[in-house]
Amino acid sequence: MNRIVVVYESKYGYTKRYAEWLGEALSCPVFERKAFRPRNLSKYETVIYGGGIYAGVISGIQFLRRNETLLSEKKVLLFTCGLADPDNPDNISNIRSFVEKAFSGKIPEQIRLFHLRGGMDYSRLTFVHRSMMSILRKMLLKKADSERSWEDRQILETYGQCLDFTDRKSIRPLVEYTGCESSFCGSHFRSLRAPQ
Repeated sequence: MNRIVVVYESKYGYTKRYAEWLGEALSCPVFERKAFRPRNLSKYETVIYGGGIYAGVISGIQFLRRNETLLSEKKVLLFTCGLADPDNPDNISNIRSFVEKAFSGKIPEQIRLFHLRGGMDYSRLTFVHRSMMSILRKMLLKKADSERSWEDRQILETYGQCLDFTDRKSIRPLVEYTGCESSFCGSHFRSLRAPQ
């Protein structure tokens, strides 16, 4: 039985980038969700699933919901990728509520959550996502400046720009949680460690 697999769904490439970094760090296969057959879950002990967050929905999370029985005896790590700063406790609370909603109010016990920061290139957004960001901007402009959060101000200041917050080092807690030994992971894992 293979130890770990990474499965992901990515619309703009940020989640894919993290999935590929995880595959390198863990020396494991990486599959786009549409290319992975659920019957192959039996080959793995640990399943890492990654999905971007769009308007409160985690892309492709139905993969985990539909395969709960196949995943019930496995270690499951779910990483989300979004523009919101994961160092902000309010953001983590919101993301957790998105996950709970996806699982009808209760996250299965074997799923461990990780949150990674992605980015946004306004020039590549679909019409729907561009419209959503435009509506959000209009709502934020109506708020008094004193009522705007730091992130609200960041959205307004960077509206229309290309933002990329991806950071290879941010996968380290997820890699460590897999129980991966540095000898198994090789130099890719060691390169994530902070300088001594």
